[in-house]
Order: sequence, then C-alpha cells, then structure tokens
Amino acid sequence: MNIGLIIAGGSGNRMGQDIPKQFINVYDKPVIIYTLEGFQRHPQIDAIEVVCIDGWHEVLWAYAHQFNITKLKWVVGGGNTGQESIRNGVFNLEGKVGDGDIVIIHDGIRPLVDESVLTDVIMKAQVYGNAVTSLPYNEQIFVVNSEDETTTKQYIPRETLRRVSTPQAYNFDKLAWAYHEAFEKGIGIYGSAYTNTMMVELGETLHFAAGSDKNIKLTTKDDLEMFKGYLKKDKDNWLK
Repeated sequence: MNIGLIIAGGSGNRMGQDIPKQFINVYDKPVIIYTLEGFQRHPQIDAIEVVCIDGWHEVLWAYAHQFNITKLKWVVGGGNTGQESIRNGVFNLEGKVGDGDIVIIHDGIRPLVDESVLTDVIMKAQVYGNAVTSLPYNEQIFVVNSEDETTTKQYIPRETLRRVSTPQAYNFDKLAWAYHEAFEKGIGIYGSAYTNTMMVELGETLHFAAGSDKNIKLTTKDDLEMFKGYLKKDKDNWLK
C-alpha cells in the first residue's frame, strides 16, 4: 500500500493572511485541495493522511467531501515544528499500515506535484527503501568569505549539488524507527530539519528521484501569484 502523508500543520505567517495559507482559496478552491487532488488522481496512491493545523480539521473534512477526495482516511493534529507534525503523522499510522508499505511525505503547500514525480518517487522507494525528489542546480554557488561577507574566494561545483524537496518516500518500518530514534535521542529534529536531513543524520543513505521546477512551495504572496500563473498558462503547441 502507498500512503500520502500531507503536512498542513503550519500557520503560514510569512504569507501575511488571516487564515493558514494551505486554506487560501485560489480560483474557488483551497490550496490544500489542489495538493490532495494530485494524490487522489494518482493510481498508485491508496490512502491519504493529512497532518492539519488545530482548529481546521472539520473544515478540511468538509472540503474533502465537497471536492471528492475519497482517499482521505486520517486527519491528525500538527505539532509545534515541522518535524513534530511529521512525527505525529507517522506515529498515527502505527498499527494501521504495514511495515513494507510506502509513505510519501509531501508539503500541503506544494500544490503542483506532477504525476510523473509521484510515480518515480514511489518506484525508487520500492526498489531502494527510500527516495527523495531532487533537481540539479542551474546557477553557480559561491561560499561567503568569513573575513568579509561581501566577498567570496570559493565556489562549489554545481554538478556536485542537488536541490531536494518533497515528495519524499520511505518504507514505513524504517520511517517509524527513524522518528522514534530521532526524538528519543534529539537527532535531526531541530531548526529547518526535515525527514531527509534527519535520515542522513541517522546514518541513512538516500536515493534521488525525479523532480520538477513546477513543484513550487507557496511561502509568500509572490509564490501565490506564480501558482495562479501556472494554473492559467497555456502551453505553446510548438514546444516539444
């Protein structure tokens, strides 16, 4: 079984709106529903769990019924941090899914996940036990000079770097072990840590899967405008 674990536990203060950004309506549909529809449509996704900000659970269930998100099976409360929210989702699945099942973790505010990206991350996780969506860097990366932060004397070859985001997929037994281990020992759970960085700190080897530049994260109002542009754009027929 393949389970989508959608993280929607944040308040989205940087968006500067009166409601959590995952519930902002774009063309008469909440952002979170666009995200859930990507998982609902995918033939390899069997069930969906959402980690949702407190006070919005019933709203989410109502939207799920309205937009026919029939794969939504569980809604659980978020934590004080992103890692706590993911942990809550993982722990809720204990006893509900099998050790060999694949859990696909995805940000609720990444509403443009491609079917091909989901397919590849699932396939790679089935083979290797985990998979993280990734893209190469297309810009040069320079290191700030510690003696003068306005200068640099060192660059990092971009061929050695990958941008990693969600979706990320893991065998459930390894994922559950990792979150118990990390929170018991305080490893990889602070600051900007996410499942992928936590796994590396726990000594795990991660495997890259396909990504997409369209898979944007809605953090600011500019991101929201970009999302609206993607929804409205028409692809030129002459593009291959």
